[in-house]
Amino acid sequence: MIHYFIVQNRSGKTRLAKWYQPYTEEEKTKLTSEIYRLLNAREAKFTNFLEFRTYKIVYRRYVGLYFVMCVDTTDNELAVLEAIHLFVEILDNYFGNVCELDLVYYFYKVFQILDEVFTGGEIMETNRSLVLQQMERMDNLP
Repeated sequence: MIHYFIVQNRSGKTRLAKWYQPYTEEEKTKLTSEIYRLLNAREAKFTNFLEFRTYKIVYRRYVGLYFVMCVDTTDNELAVLEAIHLFVEILDNYFGNVCELDLVYYFYKVFQILDEVFTGGEIMETNRSLVLQQMERMDNLP
């Protein structure tokens, strides 16, 4: 199960955060800063998985953004890494070379895509073309 999904830039600024478990604002702030410190200090030669408290952090860096998921220790890391990649591919297809500014200015679209792929902390849709078709339908609503 996914506990939270965070996108941060290299400066540590959170650009997207979706929480599937209840956390207070103070806990959320603490978690995002702790995760940023952990990821920023890691060298590129290390794996994209790390133990964090009683969970597992799976992340992937694309250009200047870290896409981070916190999952249960029993979840398959490679499947989560593939889900992150799928989400980034969908963003890239939808926005056409997605960049950090797309996440900032079109956050509502990014959350729609996120909700199409992940629902309630679980991966719901793995077919990229179906997600893009659904987004196109929503864009064409009056």
